[in-house]
Amino acid sequence: MNDTITMAHGAGGKQTTELIERVFKKNLSNPLFTADDASVLPRPNGRIAMTTDGFIVSPPFFNGGNIGKLSVCGTVNDLACMGAKPLYLTCSFVIEEGFPIAKLEQVVEAMAKTANEAGVCVVAGDTKVAGKGQVDQLFITTTGVGEILPGVELSGANAKPGDVVIVTGNIGRHGCCILLARDDYGIEADVKSDCAPLWKSVEGTLREIPGLHVIRDATRGGVGTVLYEIAHQSGVGIRLDASSIPVSDEVRGVTGLLGLEPLYLANEGTLVIFAPKENADRLMEVLRRQPYFADAAIIGEVCDQEIGRVFMQTEVGTETYLPQPGNELLPRIC
Repeated sequence: MNDTITMAHGAGGKQTTELIERVFKKNLSNPLFTADDASVLPRPNGRIAMTTDGFIVSPPFFNGGNIGKLSVCGTVNDLACMGAKPLYLTCSFVIEEGFPIAKLEQVVEAMAKTANEAGVCVVAGDTKVAGKGQVDQLFITTTGVGEILPGVELSGANAKPGDVVIVTGNIGRHGCCILLARDDYGIEADVKSDCAPLWKSVEGTLREIPGLHVIRDATRGGVGTVLYEIAHQSGVGIRLDASSIPVSDEVRGVTGLLGLEPLYLANEGTLVIFAPKENADRLMEVLRRQPYFADAAIIGEVCDQEIGRVFMQTEVGTETYLPQPGNELLPRIC
């Protein structure tokens, strides 16, 4: 078998079968993984959530993960934000001709490891090969189905005046990591992506603290974009405290050099949570006990003023509007 992907690997013949056996079935096989045209699955008992996402991150390997890990995390985290236990995942690969098979196997191994941590089964998939230059190395699309926990009602339309606004960790790490991995600016800094599957942490929180209003995954566009989306969905204003927003020294240093705002850098393992203020102390205690949430912080509150706007008390005591996101946010991660 060749060491790199050829057009024959996407033709549906012998080479395709060999690739599926050598890379995909070897790593992703489970009792529900099928060789048929569709997977036959047990039906969940309750409400289901379903989501799909495409991943074209460049470069596909970065400090803290690769596009395979990212593709699973992104989809199971979207399900988790609806209070849904991830059950099933499908994946579609578009691979550039000439992509090394050893690197493809690293990607699929990372998918398998992450899916196992998240407790989700990869049940079906598809592989296509594109000609040299038609795609940037490797694109992955994943679709996930999950079962929503009983009694959980989460939506960006549920934020209420008086809610606290929480982030579950240091912000901007993934976007900063990708920016550094591209080496466009000649900056050296040890920034590791926060890429992580968060369902078990979300489940542990929801079972101890019912009645949360909103959970959102602050991926593309970062925390700032998510806050504006929620402010519009719920018809509320959001007031932030700049001094409470957790940003690592490394990310703060890089963004300071480049004039970037950490609130608009992508995250892949950090959530935004809105919850009633009376539950805040207990919620923070529970969050900080969960995997990946040790650095959770309250960064602001919801108000009935400045509807649809996000404004911030600065570290020198003044108030300023957080600029509404527009045009292309840098670095583009997908």
